[in-house]
Amino acid sequence: MIEHKHVAPRQRGRLLRHARVRKKIRGTAERPRLAVFRSLKYIYAQVIDDEKGHTIAAASSLEPALRNSLAKTDNIEAARAVGRLIAERAIDAGVRHVVFDRGGYKYHGRVKALADAAREGGLEF
Repeated sequence: MIEHKHVAPRQRGRLLRHARVRKKIRGTAERPRLAVFRSLKYIYAQVIDDEKGHTIAAASSLEPALRNSLAKTDNIEAARAVGRLIAERAIDAGVRHVVFDRGGYKYHGRVKALADAAREGGLEF
């Protein structure tokens, strides 16, 4: 398991929850993992094939195209934009079905907004 010695307690809790989720969730070539990472300023999403260890598609609110079109990069609207973008890029890469990895975060707020927007964009999970 991952060492968490010098990590703040809240972060340690999230990492432990994430490890617990990752024991069960595994991305395959036919059904890759849609992983979400949420920082205080940005939100990131990746579609990952864990068998090969490859990232198939990625999107974040840090990208200049999104950052310039959004008023803020750390809110639900930014998460929706990232969700739509990751769905578009995944479908372009030939992926329609994914498993959702919430990264140890609650399925609430920005994480939920990203997932809902990805579903509306055509991803199935």
